[in-house]
Amino acid sequence: MGAKQCLSKSLNVFKWIPVLFIVAVAVWSYYAYVIQLCLLSVGSPAQKMLYLVFYHLFFIMFSWSYWQTVFTPVARVPHEFRPPTDVAFAFEHAETQQQQREILEEFSRNLPVVTRSLMGVRFCEKCYHIKPDRAHHCSVCECCVLKMDHHCPWVNTCVGWSNYKFFILFLGYAALYCIYVSLTSLPFFIAFWKNQVEAGPGKFHVLFLFFVATMFFISVSSLFSYHIYLLLLNRSTLESFRPPVFRLGPDKDGFHLGKFNNVAEIFGDDIKLWFFSNIYK
Repeated sequence: MGAKQCLSKSLNVFKWIPVLFIVAVAVWSYYAYVIQLCLLSVGSPAQKMLYLVFYHLFFIMFSWSYWQTVFTPVARVPHEFRPPTDVAFAFEHAETQQQQREILEEFSRNLPVVTRSLMGVRFCEKCYHIKPDRAHHCSVCECCVLKMDHHCPWVNTCVGWSNYKFFILFLGYAALYCIYVSLTSLPFFIAFWKNQVEAGPGKFHVLFLFFVATMFFISVSSLFSYHIYLLLLNRSTLESFRPPVFRLGPDKDGFHLGKFNNVAEIFGDDIKLWFFSNIYK
């Protein structure tokens, strides 16, 4: 194994550190809430049961959506966007860029492609294929991703067509999880802070749990609100900074289908399945 391959594998291991950090915080929060707060601090059995039932509901949905976001394979460019041998040969041996543009234009006539770059048809020289609309090359994943939104280190993958629904659900369920933990731990946080109950090892878990949940809620809810805004306009994060270019020029609303249709494009037509099912199966 060469030095370059060893370095690449080492970097791949380090890419999982943010994911492991999220998992570690989630596991600790489970211990702090279930054991230290509910079982050891909450006195009323009915209150314990109520807290635990709703907590596990939010925790399960948060964990499920995060798992799906991380481990759903990215949507790659279909094979038909790769030029056949004769077209590739002509493209490589073209004498001018104008000839290359004409070759790509001719090949893309039968492809569902409407966006352009300043040089004409969008072509990825690394993956060696025509880029479908809204697809972009990710240097981290080392491939072109369909409807790429961004590469997120916290999930160690690209957020795009195949997992964008799960990513939004993850942000939403994470915000609900954090605000639920924050609000239900607030009375005990105040009691511990005012020394109205006996100090113990659980006190610091509850205090820290409130701070962490509140901090994460502020961060995650802001990001969730931003992506809901993008979802309603049918824009990706990349397109919000650089509008897609069509034959008549850039148009930031070029993919806007109406708010309901924009949401249905990602979540599906059945509203009952918006918060659970995977429409990409």
